[in-house]
Amino acid sequence: MANVYGYVRVSSRDQNEDRQMTALQDLSIPEKNIFLDKQSGKDFERPAYKRMVRRVRKDDLLYIKSIDRLGRNYEEIQNQWRILTKDKGIDICVIDMPLLDTRRGKDLVGTFLSDIVLQVLSFVAENERTNIRQRQAEGIAAAKARGVKFGRPPLPYPDNFQEVCRDWRKKKMTLRQAAEACQMPIGTFYGKARKLESFI
Repeated sequence: MANVYGYVRVSSRDQNEDRQMTALQDLSIPEKNIFLDKQSGKDFERPAYKRMVRRVRKDDLLYIKSIDRLGRNYEEIQNQWRILTKDKGIDICVIDMPLLDTRRGKDLVGTFLSDIVLQVLSFVAENERTNIRQRQAEGIAAAKARGVKFGRPPLPYPDNFQEVCRDWRKKKMTLRQAAEACQMPIGTFYGKARKLESFI
């Protein structure tokens, strides 16, 4: 007897999958048959997705909320769709796009329409991924221009730093000794010492 499955994907651990889960639960899909990945859609190297592909059998049915939840790489979406529908022999239903339901229109015209819709939506999904990356890069650049600092804040100078720097500059100690006295890696001490010199 054919089984019904659902696949859910969000791009990161802090994103909420409730909207997708609710849509699948409304279809009475057993919870054990819903596979969830919290990972980028750039490729299909996702643990839950791989487990799902291993489990599905011919004539099973897979629901996904929208095509971009399957992935965001144009060629990879096309390849995976073929693997699932042709090689594995399952049906796929994209909830937000009723035209992408392989149970309907298995004749030539239905298949042709489904292929066109899949190609268009796959392109849109990848294009949106590109736009997201571009918006992120622009947002980071704008934040940097406003003086926002990224990464960990620099550690404060140790209390003895200026005194050690003076001794090092007067050749009273080697660079290694100075770094050890401040409990810093040599490169860090040198960089901070040079920076301090520029303000003196």
